[in-house]
Amino acid sequence: MTTGWASTTLEDTRTSTNEQIETDETTVLGTPWVTIVWNDPVNLMSYVTYVFRSYFGFPEAEAERLMLQVHNDGRAVVATGTREEMERHVEAMHDYGLWATLTKADA
Repeated sequence: MTTGWASTTLEDTRTSTNEQIETDETTVLGTPWVTIVWNDPVNLMSYVTYVFRSYFGFPEAEAERLMLQVHNDGRAVVATGTREEMERHVEAMHDYGLWATLTKADA
């Protein structure tokens, strides 16, 4: 979390008085979310690779690596971003027939 404090002096040209304005600004960056694709007994490994390449635009080697992670480890994180972005990815994976969920990324 970043906290900053700024002070600005403004001259009021109509009354020639100085006015001091204090501003507290806080920027809070939310925890990113991730899309997880899960292993299933239905889809072929070649199809999962195809989905990763066509939807996410992964190069063949990356799509293959992620597909093998899904196959061998039971799941793979395929995207990170805002909750809304990850919801769209999960919905797209469901449209392709893949099992997918979203969750907050580990801090």
